[in-house]
Amino acid sequence: MMSQKPSAIVTGAGSGIGRAIALRLAADGYAVLVNDLSEDRALSVASEIVEAGGAATAVAGDVARPEDVAVVHAAAVAAHGDVALLVNNAGIAHQAAFEHLEVGDFDRMFAVHVRGNFLMTKAVLPSMLARGEGVIINIASQLGQIGGIELVHYSGAKAAIIGMTKSLAREVSSRGVRVNAVAPGPINTPLVQGLSAEWQERKKRELPLGRFGEPDEVAATVAFLASPAASLFVGQTLGPNSGDVML
Repeated sequence: MMSQKPSAIVTGAGSGIGRAIALRLAADGYAVLVNDLSEDRALSVASEIVEAGGAATAVAGDVARPEDVAVVHAAAVAAHGDVALLVNNAGIAHQAAFEHLEVGDFDRMFAVHVRGNFLMTKAVLPSMLARGEGVIINIASQLGQIGGIELVHYSGAKAAIIGMTKSLAREVSSRGVRVNAVAPGPINTPLVQGLSAEWQERKKRELPLGRFGEPDEVAATVAFLASPAASLFVGQTLGPNSGDVML
């Protein structure tokens, strides 16, 4: 039986920020399609949601592959109805000085972050526009605003997401679809913890707040942007970033 709750897709939701977002949206009343590259991780998060009384479906898939995106989108619609909210969160991290970057590292970074964002948005947007309502939230990074040492490809991909967010918002906001971005600073997740200890210590010293954020703090920002309280937010990039970027 199809859920009567509004339908949401969260990509890369098997751990870290994506998991926190999926759990928060489910608590706020969404039926969540939990996507992750790992089926085990996706199933684990979906099970958490269901055990807490929410509605969730788990589907593994690589957002950089059109055929996987089609499966994820179809599963969300079949289980929960037309998608009301898309959170493009799927991402990877890889640390290397620019002179040591390989073409494959660069291409994979942009495939997941930028191509994945594009493909997922292309999948859900037509039905949103047909209904005249919908919300798309793209997870960027403060490094897409200020750059990051040994993270040229990551920072470039996140900057592209911010540019895509602004451009799409200008195209579709007047037709009822709100598009915004969240650019977290360093957050205590497996992705950030995979960076070198030297990088983490240096970055922590740079932060006015003096600490990394927690996934739940980012999820709260996403929940706000998904809500009617954010009705005037269009093409914006909100920054739960411990003060690393101040606008």
